[in-house]
Amino acid sequence: MRFDPQKHHRRSIRLKEFDYAQPGGYFVTIVTYQRDLLFGEIVNEEMVLNEFGKIADECWRVIPEHFPIVELGAYVIMPNHVHGIIVINDNKNGTTMKSSSSVGARHASPLPPRGVKPKSIGAIVGSFKSAVTRRIGREHNTRGIWQRNYYEHVIRNHEDWDRIHRYIESNPSLWTEDEENPINS
Repeated sequence: MRFDPQKHHRRSIRLKEFDYAQPGGYFVTIVTYQRDLLFGEIVNEEMVLNEFGKIADECWRVIPEHFPIVELGAYVIMPNHVHGIIVINDNKNGTTMKSSSSVGARHASPLPPRGVKPKSIGAIVGSFKSAVTRRIGREHNTRGIWQRNYYEHVIRNHEDWDRIHRYIESNPSLWTEDEENPINS
């Protein structure tokens, strides 16, 4: 079958023209491949992490070490997904994203850039997913950890932040009703 760009393209779920590297709060949901229950189980409305879940938790916690402009808000590792708030702050080394991206502009390619923008939500989530996959693969010889892509929501104000924060914290107690729970599919 020949490639037909009208039929064979992936539609982006991202906001057009939005800079996902700009400072602000972002709510992300990252789901396991085929919604497999890889990270543990809910017992008495509490998440109990297994070995894979502990690796995901450790990798989430060190995100700011790899991305110093990031702070983490509330998060939860669930049996088959991760919810978390990622806050991108202004670049801490004194340069702006705009000025740091112009380095090497003399050698710019005439082609548009490919891949995710450095220090963006896509880069942060991609790094997290890669770290979890590598470590689980190395320590447990397992592959196929994540679904392709992730869900994000730009946090717009304090009410939005509070609502999302409460949702994340209550997620284990609402597992029986969660749309990610395979018994609800």
